[in-house]
Amino acid sequence: MQRKNILFISYDGMTDPLGQSQVIPYLSNLTKFGYRFTILSCDKPDRYAANRDYVKNILAPYAIQWVSVPYHKKPPVLSSLYDFYILRSKAKQLHAIYHFDMVHTRPGLPSLVGVYLKNKFGIKFLNDIRGFWADERVDGGIWNLKNPLLKKIYRFFKAHEKDCLEKADYSVCVTYKAKEIIHSRTDLRNQPVPVEVIPCSADMELFDPEKVDPLQKAAFSSALNISSGDFIITYLGSLGGWYLTDEIMRFCKAVSNKIPGAKFLFISPDSQGAVAAAAVKYGLADGQVIVQYGKRHEVPVLLSFSNYAVFFIKTCYSKQAASPVKHGEIMSMGIPVITNSGVGDLDEIVEKQHSGYLLPDFSEESFTGVVQKIVEGNPFDKKTIRNSAAKFYSLTTAVERYKKVYDTILS
Repeated sequence: MQRKNILFISYDGMTDPLGQSQVIPYLSNLTKFGYRFTILSCDKPDRYAANRDYVKNILAPYAIQWVSVPYHKKPPVLSSLYDFYILRSKAKQLHAIYHFDMVHTRPGLPSLVGVYLKNKFGIKFLNDIRGFWADERVDGGIWNLKNPLLKKIYRFFKAHEKDCLEKADYSVCVTYKAKEIIHSRTDLRNQPVPVEVIPCSADMELFDPEKVDPLQKAAFSSALNISSGDFIITYLGSLGGWYLTDEIMRFCKAVSNKIPGAKFLFISPDSQGAVAAAAVKYGLADGQVIVQYGKRHEVPVLLSFSNYAVFFIKTCYSKQAASPVKHGEIMSMGIPVITNSGVGDLDEIVEKQHSGYLLPDFSEESFTGVVQKIVEGNPFDKKTIRNSAAKFYSLTTAVERYKKVYDTILS
């Protein structure tokens, strides 16, 4: 089979956790089917300096080359405009060398480049939307529509969202709810547009409780002052934005009130000071809150301390298209989750698969009810939860679905 050259464009850096969990595992597995990749990503300079060699070592065995350009944050809007022109210019240069058969993009600036390459060079275009990007910016408080400029930008990207869905050779979304929304749109030509659902997957080979290194776990246990009998509730990932920090800390305090010895492990790139300040606001003692950043290969070990994991997400329109990466990784480790309803396909996965507790709201009554259930004992089975993760979040299934989409586009 003749190798096909694919350009993958991401505004998330490969030195960010998301790049390492939701880009590299897919592409590295797809190289087995004769696809050769060039990843073009925007990386934050500090993370690039710290993790560049780590990422290069991960990519070394595969037919993947990585081209990184710096991510710019300031000044607002102008920095993004600059990043777009850099991405577009670099993509053109790379296409002149490698003659790409397809461009595969995430939403926002990368998809602008993807549409440009399709229009100008006739390159096949895979629109991997992963969420309703423009609406996420509004719902997350990043774009205030009272600002005339930001309102204009929002309208531009909503029009671009439609353009992508109509021009793409195929689109991918991460929830069945999002697919329903896309196919219910009456403003799109050629409905139903081709859409494949591929939830944010978890590498179940990596996130396997049976493969946790006991020596590594013992080292973390000593460093973090965690004993074997401690009751641990874990939060995985960054706080803020759509992840509701105040509600998470309120819930932790409700647990602490009933289980005074409980500890709360935040596996997060956020600083110890930032997490501690949020915890103090709700009366959590210093010794109860532990903050530890973990590189990708360390996250399963850190998760293995968990009795439960918790995350709360803002309920809004854009989050109907959200598939939290952390959920698949948590379930793969057999850990029951405590989360809220109304986000993507979480309601069905958590309730029907008996894999945790789903809160209808963030009232004290709801918190008290779940905490009481926790106190009464853990009714969840680790193997059942892990088997459920395989149904919804398996990397193997995700790669098979991507291969089907690639083969359809490039046949």
